[in-house]
Formats: sequence, structure tokens, C-alpha cells
Amino acid sequence: MSKGSVYKMSDEIEKYPPNFIRNIIEKDVGDGKNGGQVVTRFPPEPNGFLHIGHAKAICLSFGVAKEFSGKTYLRFDDTNPIKEDTRFIDAMKEDISWLGFQWHEIRNASDYFEQLYQFAEQLIQEDKAYVDSSTAEEMREMRGTLTSPGTASEYRNRSIEENLDFFRRMRAGEFADGTHVLRLKIDLASPNINMRDPAIYRIRHVEHHQTGNAWCIYPLYDYTHCISDSLEGITHSLCDLSFEDHRPLYDWVLEQLKMNCHPQQIEFSRLNLQYTVMSKRKLKQLVEENLVDGWDDPRLPTIAGLRRKGYTADSIRDFCRRIGVTKSDNNVELAMLESCIRDDLESSSPRVMGVLKPLKIVIENYPEDKIEELTVPNHPKDESLGERTLHFSREIYIDQEDFREEANRKYKRLVAGGEVRLRYGYVIKAEETIKDADGNIVELRCSYDPDTLGKNPEGRKVRGVIHWVSAEKAQSAEIRLYEPTFTVDFPDASEEDYHDLMNPTSLVIHQGYVEESLGQANVDERFQFEREGYFCIDRNDSKPNALVFNQIVGLRDTWAKIEKKPA
Repeated sequence: MSKGSVYKMSDEIEKYPPNFIRNIIEKDVGDGKNGGQVVTRFPPEPNGFLHIGHAKAICLSFGVAKEFSGKTYLRFDDTNPIKEDTRFIDAMKEDISWLGFQWHEIRNASDYFEQLYQFAEQLIQEDKAYVDSSTAEEMREMRGTLTSPGTASEYRNRSIEENLDFFRRMRAGEFADGTHVLRLKIDLASPNINMRDPAIYRIRHVEHHQTGNAWCIYPLYDYTHCISDSLEGITHSLCDLSFEDHRPLYDWVLEQLKMNCHPQQIEFSRLNLQYTVMSKRKLKQLVEENLVDGWDDPRLPTIAGLRRKGYTADSIRDFCRRIGVTKSDNNVELAMLESCIRDDLESSSPRVMGVLKPLKIVIENYPEDKIEELTVPNHPKDESLGERTLHFSREIYIDQEDFREEANRKYKRLVAGGEVRLRYGYVIKAEETIKDADGNIVELRCSYDPDTLGKNPEGRKVRGVIHWVSAEKAQSAEIRLYEPTFTVDFPDASEEDYHDLMNPTSLVIHQGYVEESLGQANVDERFQFEREGYFCIDRNDSKPNALVFNQIVGLRDTWAKIEKKPA
């Protein structure tokens, strides 16, 4: 076990808004239950990366404990060594720390393996558990259905002595995987299938990342979880609604073992976020099938992916507060998450200019050897963010979308023969288009009005204002734009193959240019590219001489739902 955290945490975690769980805890504290203490836990299985749904649970468990001067254990549910890895543990600790929370202690379910084993022997000696040698298929058939009771295994009435002998030999490694399991002896006729003699131990000759080869039998979650909660003195065991039907088993185990601490399990609804998957199995498939660029791909709803994309911890905590805690289905629009990050970045992000799809402009009446330095504000409403220098020269880049040869009056950008003002710069007029052999515009010849620096000309109307960068001073950059990963609202609920539901334009890459000031940007900075959206440096791929920017979010919600087209 390791005490505390190596990370520096914020002492000012926002209070969770009123909800039914907080109300229960507040009443318990007021009534002096558990001595007025609040002890929660967050128990992830280290078999993948945490996602935005876990963030909801983290904010709740850590948040309410902090509010009531309690503590939260971080416990890794490491009972399945086949799927688990220490790199997932490291990633989870980093994610929780980045979100701004500090655990009281780190525990592992494997810390309790010997105690769990002794408790299992106690249940055998009290004739409340038995070793079943049936096959997995036979046990599934014997379990019954929602409308028919389970049937007894032929091994259910083994003697206590025989069960102890088999269980000890299981631990000693005498048997192959799958030959025996230890089951609780409860009620085969229970309407709750989880109470029909559930298995609590299985044989797995697999090396464990914490205990090595010390064990070849491993306890199952339902048995491990409640005992771990009790041993840690958890007062309120908060979990999602999928565990509601498991609560009777949770309580039964603790009652039979006469544990000193009997935590209260409380369930809340899981988060379902629009246009993505929350199934850890599907997320793992996306990673392993190389459909995304690892667990921290910005298209994934993982906390690491959101961090790489440029989301802030503040925005994610804000999102978790906004969606609330209920027992109702928690289907949340992606627009709400995007709104949280926009609200966070609008006031704090310096404004810069970046051209995603460059079109070269040659200002023919501008002196060839002249370069002007323009001092401009970093934020139009906050002088404290300072100023920066732009360089204006004869050759600049604008975005291809900002020029048309012909356009109606609603098009407020540059057209052939028309004028437009460059942000912080001059008014220019489109004089001549240069095209390649295929008819594509590759260059635009313009003139400028030297009396219009930072202002519109007198006596004539200019269509609008567009952004630009100096061709001589700008930094080349790869600019990555992201759209939702899937084309349907909630792909986890779809019966179609999720591969067929993936959005082919979830990642679009442009080779563009950004202001020279961004050559010194670091991964913790976020910027608003004027008229484009919010961006950050990609923490994995960007280099000083090969910049890569990720779009965090657009300036507004412009992504329309894609209708799946028939094959």
C-alpha cells in the first residue's frame, strides 16, 4: 500500500450540487451515523484508461467526501490478472490527479488476497460455500432464467471437509484452469439471479502484476468488493445502477461474515455521452484495431484523450456538476461538454491567427523589402493578457474559404474585384486570380490601401474582416480538426456493428500556417484561433520545428448530425 499521493492537488474542489446522494450523506452526518464520518472509495479495474463516465464517479466520490471533511480511498480492483497492467494503474493515477483530486491512500484488492481466502474458508466451514466441479456451460444452464429457478449442482451437497480439501488444493495449484470454482450457497430459487449460488473464486494460473505467482486462484468482484469496502471502513459505497441488483449479495456476504463495518451501497445512473462509446470493451477494440491513435486519441472520451485534445480539468469538473446525479437515464448531449470548455476558455485564452487552408496573397503595390511590426492585444476584453507583435509583409496567407470569385451579398469576405479588411491590418482589394492547369486558384494578386491600417476606408463599404498570417514570418503547422467519432447519438445502444457507425471525417488534417508567436507555445497553453475555434499543441506529436495543433472545440456548435446513408 502507498500512502498519499506524489501529486500536488488543489485544496479548493468545488462542492457538488444538491442531489439525492449528497442529501443521504448530509443526513447521515447530521444524525451522527458512522460517528459523523464520510469515507468513500473509487475502485477502478486497471484494464484500460478512465473515461468521462469515470470522471462523473470520481467527482462525486471525491467531491462529497471532501465537502464533509472525509476521505477517499483509491482502490484498484485487480482480481483479473489476464486483463490488467501496471501502465493502466499509472494512467489512472495521473488522470485523477490531473482532475484535481487527492486520495487518502492507494489500496489494491490484491492487498486483501489472504484475508479474502480466510473468509472463504470460514464460509465453507459454516456450510455457506462449496466447490463446484461442473463445467461453465453446465453452471450457466443450472442458473435458471428470470422466469424459472435455478437447479442444484450435483456438487452442492459435498461435505464441509471435502470442500475444504478441494479449496486448499485449488490454492496449492493442483488443478487446471476451469476445473473447479468456489460458489456461495444461498438460494437457487431467488428471483434475483445474482443470489443463485454465485461463484466467488476461480482458478487462473496467471502471473499477477502485484503478487506475482503467489496465487493461482483469484476472487471475483462481487465477493471482493464488499469485503474490501468493509476492511477500509467505507461508509458510503457509491456505484452505478448496474450494481443495484448486486446489492443483496453485497449485504449477504457482509452479514454472513459478521463484518464490523457494513457500508451503505448507493447507486446512481451512468453517463451516456452523445456520439461516443462508454463501453470499455469497445474502447479497447478501437485501440487494439488501430482505429484510433491509442488510449489518449482526442477522438476518444477517455480523460487522457480529452486532456490531449485540450480540455481543462476545470471544464470536466464543471461538466460533471452540470449533468447532476440521479437514478434516471443520463443521456447527455455532446454540446453540453463543448459548452463547458468554451465557457472556460473564452475569457482565459489569448487570441491568435492561424490559416488552415492557405491561399497565398501577393500585395503588388506593397514594397517588396518592407516588413511592418504591428502591436496587437492578446485578448479584446482583458488587457492583463498583454500584447504581441505581428509582422505584415508583401506576401501573406489567407484561408481558401475567405475568397470566392463570385458570391452574393451575404458572403462577407473577399470576392474578385472586392475589398476586405485584414484583421489588425489594411484593406486589400482582389485584382487577379492565378490558377493552375486544373483551374484551381493557387495565388491571388491584390492591392492595398495604405491609409487603412486598423480602420475602414472613408466613403466606401468593405465586406468584412478576415484573418491572415505573414508568408515570411508564419510558422508552418499541422492542424487537426475533430468531429464526433460516431454518426449516431448513442452507439452503445445500437444493434448495428459499431464499425459501421464510425464517422469517416472524425479527424481532418490541414497543413497550414500560424502566427510566429506560436512557435514558442507549450502543451499547457490554449489559444483561440480567431474565426476558427480553440486550439492547443498536441502533447505527443508536436515538435518545435514541426508544430501540431489540435482543435479543442469550435467557436460554436456547428456539427450537424450525420444521417447514416444506405449502402
